[in-house]
Amino acid sequence: MSPPPGGTWVLGADSGGSGLRVALAELGGAAGAAGYGTARTAASGRVGDAAARAAGAELGPGTGTGAEAGSDAGTAVGAAAGSDAGAGAPAVVRAAGTRVFRSPVPTGAEGVDADRMAERLVRAARELLAGAGAAGQPLAAAAVGAAGMAGLGGELRAVLPGALREALGVRRLALASDAVTAHAGALAGAPGTVVAAGTGLVALGTDLVRWRRADGWGHLLGDCGGGAWIGRAGLEAALRAHDGRRGGSGVLLARAEALFGPVAGLPGLLYPRPDRAAVLASFAPEVAACADGDPVAADVLARAARHIAEAAAAVHPEGRGGALALTGGLLRLGDPLLVPLREELARQLPGARRVSAAGDPLSGALHVAASLAAGAPGLPREPGLLDTYGD
Repeated sequence: MSPPPGGTWVLGADSGGSGLRVALAELGGAAGAAGYGTARTAASGRVGDAAARAAGAELGPGTGTGAEAGSDAGTAVGAAAGSDAGAGAPAVVRAAGTRVFRSPVPTGAEGVDADRMAERLVRAARELLAGAGAAGQPLAAAAVGAAGMAGLGGELRAVLPGALREALGVRRLALASDAVTAHAGALAGAPGTVVAAGTGLVALGTDLVRWRRADGWGHLLGDCGGGAWIGRAGLEAALRAHDGRRGGSGVLLARAEALFGPVAGLPGLLYPRPDRAAVLASFAPEVAACADGDPVAADVLARAARHIAEAAAAVHPEGRGGALALTGGLLRLGDPLLVPLREELARQLPGARRVSAAGDPLSGALHVAASLAAGAPGLPREPGLLDTYGD
């Protein structure tokens, strides 16, 4: 299928715990001879390849509304259309900028507040279109990635299709789990496995026919090996040392009390907080900092590595030779986690082809939107993971 003509606008959005990021891109042109697209920023004219990382800047403190000024640097995104990708989005993308809302979209018992999400998306899209000299232009497609889409996305699915069609003329819409947009960003639509490791942890794999997911069950039921899991295990070791039980770590006890105060107060500090997963994850860097000299801390990270590799192995496409990318802030823990993780991946997935993530979830959302705009096959549709709407 030929790519859409110039002047076709698509919107991508990534909603995480820290806020909402929205990017606009103009599609046009034909794929290059090698079958790979390019990404060009509207301001600088720089050209990157299809594996370009997202370059949208998050600027300084937001306004009273929670919205930030957009970045003229835009978001570099491309779409590999060759045999290594199989989900060919349009080849040439002019990124027109980003808008960042630092405050999280409010949530309730039913998940993300869909009306507030729609309001922010519409405002950002209109600002970006105006800045690109395309005010009033309809959007051919949009893709929104959000945490909890599978289990708590009912309100978003009920509200966003109609709201975005009415306000922005969106013809085609994808609502995706943030794990799907992370996958699309990391592998640019190619088959394989992506592990998103941050406060939580989820592994998602596809052969482009169906999805397989492991973990992502939240800090109370799973997310094994993620930041909250590591932090909790480290704090448990600190409390064991406090009690005089086996398996304790005096080093981690000292770190915990330096960070949180007397550990006897930890239950009162953690249990009532709605952000307790993030608080637990804040102790993960302390565990990593102790791992070189403390066997208990080192064991926590070795177990985390085993959990992460198990999740990846559970979802990796048959044949075991597909691409495998690791993403997320947890990787910043460095060698204390990465060294045992490499060993576990070599043991549990010996045939997997490790690759660097091509882009982030925002570039993944743009990739999905571009595929929709072109009517390309794209990634597998599956209720709760990737739902599509429109003609």
